Amino acid sequence: MRTALTALLAFAAGVLLMVGLSHHAPPAPAAGALEQAAQSTTAPAPASTAETDDDNSPSDNWPQQAPSPEQVMYAQRNMVHKALAELGPRTPGRPNLYVVAFGGDGGEDVFRNEAEYAAKMFPERFGHDTHVVVLENNPGSLERHPLASWSNLEETLDGIASLMKPDEDILLLYLTTHGGEDHTLLVDMDPLPLDQIGTDDLSGILSKRPFKWKVVVVNACYSGGFVPSLQGPGTLVITAARADRSSFGCGSDSDITYFGHAWLVDGLNHTTDFMEAYRQASSEIAKWETKDKLTPSEPQMSVGTGIAEQLALWRKHITPGPVVAFKPAVPATILGRPGEAR
Repeated sequence: MRTALTALLAFAAGVLLMVGLSHHAPPAPAAGALEQAAQSTTAPAPASTAETDDDNSPSDNWPQQAPSPEQVMYAQRNMVHKALAELGPRTPGRPNLYVVAFGGDGGEDVFRNEAEYAAKMFPERFGHDTHVVVLENNPGSLERHPLASWSNLEETLDGIASLMKPDEDILLLYLTTHGGEDHTLLVDMDPLPLDQIGTDDLSGILSKRPFKWKVVVVNACYSGGFVPSLQGPGTLVITAARADRSSFGCGSDSDITYFGHAWLVDGLNHTTDFMEAYRQASSEIAKWETKDKLTPSEPQMSVGTGIAEQLALWRKHITPGPVVAFKPAVPATILGRPGEAR
């Protein structure tokens, strides 16, 4: 009887111990910590298994003919290096422009359209002194362009910094995606586990690199919230909306956002001055929003000391090319509806 009672008490104590340990287990590392850990390795490790449906196939958003999510993640470093290797040689004796187009949301083709248009427009319009890398999330381009991810952005910027003259050349970072009221940019390619990018994240990424001259364009809702952390000497910051306002033009019914249309297509096809293109775009967007009875997005601009003069020096060596027509990589399925907030 004593032996049985002792055994019962021991079993109960073991159960209580296990419960106590489970309540005091250390928390799982955050997504950012996992991605940073992956970056520190010499070679990229395969990604964790993607979320699957009941039949163990990737989610419905994943194209059937594409590599598996794990293969895509594993291939990223080589894809970034390939994209950097394909950049034309730097033109000596003058400032060069290095463009990174970042299309963050893989759920809507409009962001792919903008990133790929930027890759076509900048070199055709501004000449061979312009070098472009596209990072984008889209089911239709998984094998053509590296993902728009935090890790790839850092690796791309490191590669560009090694190719350019950071004290003379200009970095232009164009980010297009959805933005949240907490001033976080959506980075999504379902079902891949990608980190989101907030204001301090983006300013931290840039501050770790030796770029003296920067143009940072954030095309997203509430993107004005990025201005305080990004503004400073040598930096031009342009956003599609003020910190507490939506911007418009995304969704399956649109080929390009309001801001992308006004600044990239209309503005930069008629002037080589980024700031003048912003002023023209702001006026044009206000007219569209009034016509569609939308709350004004009120794009923002911050001009740091010295950047206007460096951009003027860059423009002195430009012979502008002809207007570059916008042709979406993926046409909208429904046309003619008012812009959708992003």
